[in-house]
Amino acid sequence: MTTVAVRHHVADYDTWKTGYDGHGAVRKQNGCTGDMLLRDANDPNEVLVLTFWPTAADAQAFATDPGLPEAMQKAGVTSEPRIEIYEETSS
Repeated sequence: MTTVAVRHHVADYDTWKTGYDGHGAVRKQNGCTGDMLLRDANDPNEVLVLTFWPTAADAQAFATDPGLPEAMQKAGVTSEPRIEIYEETSS
């Protein structure tokens, strides 16, 4: 399994969450198998999103999708997103 970690600041968490949820169908179409949303304990508008993908290729395709920046902008992302891709390893 591959995990995409995206960290960014948003103008308003509730507005961003609505936009994030609205983009869920696109994630699913691209192979996303699940997600986890985390908020900074000191700044609730600082968000860390973890999305889970079957392969690194699926994750990379989504992370570089040309529609992703527009979706983020519409949702109210106010900082440059930090996007990282991690592959699961055996213990």
